[in-house]
Amino acid sequence: MAEIMANPTDGFQVENVEDDAYRWLATILGPTDTLYEGGKFKLELLFPSDYPFSPPKVRFLTKIFHCNISPDGHICLSILADEWSSILTVEKVLLSIISLLSDPNAHDPFFMGPAFVYLRHRQFHDEIARSWTKRCAKPAGPPESS
Repeated sequence: MAEIMANPTDGFQVENVEDDAYRWLATILGPTDTLYEGGKFKLELLFPSDYPFSPPKVRFLTKIFHCNISPDGHICLSILADEWSSILTVEKVLLSIISLLSDPNAHDPFFMGPAFVYLRHRQFHDEIARSWTKRCAKPAGPPESS
C-alpha cells in the first residue's frame, strides 16, 4: 500500500478500509474515449492471507454494464484467476481492469446479456453502457488525494 500511495498512478486511487490490511477500496476513472468515460467506479479488493501467492478478489461496487463483469461486480479477467503471478502488483491489476473497460472481450463473457447485445446490436449496447455510467457512476474529476 505504501508503494502505491507514494507513487500514485493517473486513473485510479486506493485506500485501506477501517485499518484492515486485507481489504482495500479503489476508485478508477472511466477511460477517455470509451463508453465509461466520465464515470467514477468504486472497486473492492480482498487480499487472501497467502497474497501475493494467490490473487486478490476484486469486484466492482459501482454498477456497470459490461460483458466481463457480473451483475454483482465480479470480474472475468485471467490475471485474477489462472494467469495470476505473484509478481503482479495492485497497480498492474487495476491498470488491467481499466484496459478491460477499453477493450471488452465479448467472446469470453462473464455476463451473457451484455455480450449478446454487444455482438448483435452494438449501438444499443453502447447506449445502455453510457446510460448506466451516467446513472450509476458519479461524475469523475481527478482522483482525490489522501
